[in-house]
Amino acid sequence: MTNHKRLTQNDIAKLAGVSQATVSLVLNGAPAAIARIPAETRERVQAVIRQTGYVADPIARRMAKGLNRILGVFTYEPAFPSAQADFFTPFLLGIEEEAQQQAYDLLLLTSAGVGNNRKIFSEGNRLRIADGCLVLGREFDRKELARLVSEDYPFVAIGRREDAGGPVPYVGGDYAAGTRQLVEDARALGHSKLAYIGPDGPAESIADRWRGFSAALGDAATLALHIKAVNRPADKILDAILESGATAAFFIELADAVRVEALARARGLAMPEAFSMIVLGSHIRAARSPVRFTSYEIPREEMGRQATAMLVNRIETGSPGSQILLKCEPVRGETLGPAPAASANKSPVNKTDVTT
Repeated sequence: MTNHKRLTQNDIAKLAGVSQATVSLVLNGAPAAIARIPAETRERVQAVIRQTGYVADPIARRMAKGLNRILGVFTYEPAFPSAQADFFTPFLLGIEEEAQQQAYDLLLLTSAGVGNNRKIFSEGNRLRIADGCLVLGREFDRKELARLVSEDYPFVAIGRREDAGGPVPYVGGDYAAGTRQLVEDARALGHSKLAYIGPDGPAESIADRWRGFSAALGDAATLALHIKAVNRPADKILDAILESGATAAFFIELADAVRVEALARARGLAMPEAFSMIVLGSHIRAARSPVRFTSYEIPREEMGRQATAMLVNRIETGSPGSQILLKCEPVRGETLGPAPAASANKSPVNKTDVTT
């Protein structure tokens, strides 16, 4: 059909011999509603659409679906302080890139509380302006998460989350597998006395690292030292590692590893000759370091992209979403080497809960 006038749903309805409401349902209806239309009628409408080359008016179609084409982004911690820029910025870059591809705008929900006391369902929150919401943070409010699961509002978490009255749709990094591989790499180089610098929970991302580490210890390796905190004085951490006889130290925070390595170098200790250092992530911006630490890449941008795509799919199809873990690719670095032979004369002290 050659016609300079834009075709409407009424035109399609007349050509197919159905009502305009039927055409609207075929184009925009939920799967359950479409299923009530006889297959022959659906095919007749779709045949006319193909023959005429009809393209729905995007604004009209959006109104029919009741969509604003806005995605909310909520973070449990402020997203832009410089100390946390390395943590949140890659997520936000991936979110923005995919939202642009999907023709959605973004709404950063910043009126949800002050500082770290942020709530999704705070008074005056503009959550419902958005068609759905991406939720980020090291730790989620479990009650709010359960409410999100129970309510008919599309959301996707960035980062693995335990069930909260039902499955939580998420895209996360496979920290357990990534950590386990690094421990196995250390064991293959002769390391049997290991130190762990950082907590073992309660956030899922932290617990997953500890789970991967513990699972990889096996019978051939022992935990010589566990400092269950981050951001402790560098001299206390370094002294504890040396005293324990550990030949490889695993750090939750890059910032801690940078400070300990710099202090060790100042004392004349070279890595990995003195002991190996492995980093399991970075939440706090670290000082610049000339050292490339053995670690793994956390696919933060890709997590943001895939979470955004999943959210759009939930909004537009009613899908419940899924649970996806992305591989953390290893970074070989220069701080993991063979276990020093001299350390075999030391005995593990099995120190835990070091907080000084």
